[in-house]
Amino acid sequence: MILLAQDGDRPAREWMVRTYTPAVYRFTYRMLRNEQDARDVAQDTLIKVIKNLHRYDINRKFSTWVFGIARNTAIDAQRKRKRIAPAPKREPAYDGPSPLEETAREQRAGRLHESLAELPPKYREILVLYHFEHLKYQEIADTLEIPIGTVMNRIFRARRRLRDIYDKTELCPA
Repeated sequence: MILLAQDGDRPAREWMVRTYTPAVYRFTYRMLRNEQDARDVAQDTLIKVIKNLHRYDINRKFSTWVFGIARNTAIDAQRKRKRIAPAPKREPAYDGPSPLEETAREQRAGRLHESLAELPPKYREILVLYHFEHLKYQEIADTLEIPIGTVMNRIFRARRRLRDIYDKTELCPA
């Protein structure tokens, strides 16, 4: 399908946009923590992907190439914005658990989301790619253009820092 898109096949390009838009949006939302900015960056990313299909190396995994473009586009957007907006609060969704259980889960998720937002970008992006986008170590290394050992080290350090931040929010409720 990618080869067809490279050759200018319109349905293949439309398939590509439909297929990758949700994952790119999720990634950019977790990086930017702002819904509108994430939509804009996701759209810019897919436009860049389509315009630069001729640069894609078929020996690399396509999703790794796409996430690399998304990452760079999100970094550019952060630089332009210079200020990161706080993550929006989510309303609890009741799908079975009791309201008390759901409230506790939402509070933990909110604390985790806020803790993730406090991490430096290099740690936040690596956790997002690994835990939320489910990329393998090698795919992350390719996306971030860093050695696989650095990926493993950053994931370890990022988890430790996230745990420390999360634990502090538990001890010091707002």
